[in-house]
Amino acid sequence: MEDNTFARDIDQGLSAPFKQISSKYFYDDIGSGIFQQIMKMPEYYPTNCEFEILSLQSDKIIEKLNFTEPFNIVEFGAGDGIKTRQLLKKLVEKGVDFTYVPIDISSKAIEELENNMLSALPQMKISPLIGNYFTMAEELANLQMPALFLFLGGNIGNYKSDEAGDLLQQFGQNMRPGDKLLTGFDLQKNPATIRNAYDDKQGITKAFNLNLLSRINRELGGNIEIGQFDFYSHYDPENGEVKSYLVSLVPQRIYLSKTDRTYSFSQNELIWTELSKKYTFKGIEALAAGNNFRVVEHFMDCKHYFTDSLWIK
Repeated sequence: MEDNTFARDIDQGLSAPFKQISSKYFYDDIGSGIFQQIMKMPEYYPTNCEFEILSLQSDKIIEKLNFTEPFNIVEFGAGDGIKTRQLLKKLVEKGVDFTYVPIDISSKAIEELENNMLSALPQMKISPLIGNYFTMAEELANLQMPALFLFLGGNIGNYKSDEAGDLLQQFGQNMRPGDKLLTGFDLQKNPATIRNAYDDKQGITKAFNLNLLSRINRELGGNIEIGQFDFYSHYDPENGEVKSYLVSLVPQRIYLSKTDRTYSFSQNELIWTELSKKYTFKGIEALAAGNNFRVVEHFMDCKHYFTDSLWIK
């Protein structure tokens, strides 16, 4: 099913007047490995900033949750859970009655997460769900307890404004009045700091983007010459948007044998691969209010590069 979805999305994206590939396709096994390298780069600040927030401000976050009965912590796209563990550890130490409900589409990722979490926090209650979190409404409704929802990592910045609204509306449909959402936002800052994070001199981000083309070759039988494409990233400080592209260096045609489709590129034609929006506090407040949430508090790192913002439904 995933193969069919990938093939369909690639066909639509490369057939469009302005070519694009969804950033969700970065994360095959090879791409995920490259992203681990990106997160370790000194220039790439978001991961360390959020780790700092969840390590040093867990007490304050827990105080603001203000739940008086057992509750669930539902995490969308839990990944490896390393950052989340900082918050969960503090809750366990305080003897708080909660159940951790990580959601991920990958059963392997969930299995590894569950093993790692229980190894670190053996007394914690964990009840993972496998699937796309947009289709988990029934399962979430059956949990029948107050909940803190987590959407960390600044991932909301990968969505266009209308898509971010749709995402938050879908989250809201699975939430009861009084439930809370803790979500990460990368903040607007010195444009040079942002540029360096998304276009590193080592070329790791370039490799991350070019792997999209390698993935097309591997999974769809493509004949793409990777060396005939370059990478370009641009930050616009006026609207806070980082946009990343692959650039065709020559006029060329590529063929995908599994779908029997051919696509033409002119010299310097672009493929848009990623949006990463940087927010202001005014923008965050407007996004919350426009989707029936109220901001409880912003928790920032010491440099004020990033915020995990706590909202209430």
